[in-house]
Amino acid sequence: MDLQNQQRVKEAAEQYGIDDIVVVLGTSDPEGAGIYAETVTAGDPTFAGPLAGVQLGLPVYHVLDPILKDEADPAAWEEQVSMMEMVLDGDALAKAVTEMREQSGKSTL
Repeated sequence: MDLQNQQRVKEAAEQYGIDDIVVVLGTSDPEGAGIYAETVTAGDPTFAGPLAGVQLGLPVYHVLDPILKDEADPAAWEEQVSMMEMVLDGDALAKAVTEMREQSGKSTL
């Protein structure tokens, strides 16, 4: 997660509190998804960005997580996400994010 996005997440958490934020990732590889999930839950693992050492514990999900699909408007899902769902390994992506959320997150949906 780049430094600008880390700063945006940090500012949003400070402004709205962790109970009113859900982070939805759309990255295409499980390793990256896990690192991004770690960044918004346990802090930046590279210790280079605004979230270095900052344990926000935000609830984080991958957009292809079945929990989100069940809540999404079917027409919007078809238009915005279905192509990604066909070409990516949604199970692996959701698993990587879920593991980090369960390990370091403070809340869920």
